[in-house]
Amino acid sequence: MRLKDKRILITGASSGIGAAAARLCATEGARLILTARRADRLQALAAEIAAAGGRALTLAGAVEDEAHQAYLADLALREFGGLDGAFNNAGMTGPAGPVTGLALADWQRVLEVNLTAGFLAAKHQIPLLLAAGGGSLLFTSSFVGHGIGLPGMAAYAAAKSGLIGLVQVLAAEHGAQGLRVNALLPGGTRTEMAGDDPGFHAWVAGIHALKRMAEPEEIARVALFLLSDEASFVTGAAIAADGGNTIFKG
Repeated sequence: MRLKDKRILITGASSGIGAAAARLCATEGARLILTARRADRLQALAAEIAAAGGRALTLAGAVEDEAHQAYLADLALREFGGLDGAFNNAGMTGPAGPVTGLALADWQRVLEVNLTAGFLAAKHQIPLLLAAGGGSLLFTSSFVGHGIGLPGMAAYAAAKSGLIGLVQVLAAEHGAQGLRVNALLPGGTRTEMAGDDPGFHAWVAGIHALKRMAEPEEIARVALFLLSDEASFVTGAAIAADGGNTIFKG
């Protein structure tokens, strides 16, 4: 029970890595607040967790909306008395294509969901984490924009690499207060975001040293480590769980 009685907030929890992390954290004893856009998926996941003996509260909404981030923090305070950790996992890839053909609105949308939402999460979550003595603040970044440049993904790369910069500053600002802040960089993972095209999946698998894509549960296990006290001396880090993607050039 590595998260026994810990109060953990997870964004992007309706599917993929977020849902896998919610299930895993619940089995490790955490009390959860789950958010994503799809209320029905969140409620079904919360019911599944409750049936297994856990507890999860849900609040559907958009992470790039500051009012929603404030509501989440208020919910954590009212129902659980605060927060011990947060996994800010929600994100989007946006339309693919060269910068010369990218609409400003699409650029701004990708940065809002992937980067500005991270700033808003930190703004509203950090006071609760500090009040509880520190804890762990975790963000999902990407190998894209950090060692690897994939054509057609400029906005996504800029946003996700920007998250790493945010993580480093937050870790430096709050380390003395006991707050650990890290970025998790998954490799290609079998989620809804990756689609269901076998040809695309084969291409993605081929750019990893392990020659396969990750299952969401594999990434969730790394998130669990970073949220837990087992990672007590890990902060300001960009932790790759990428199947060797960033080191493979074959």
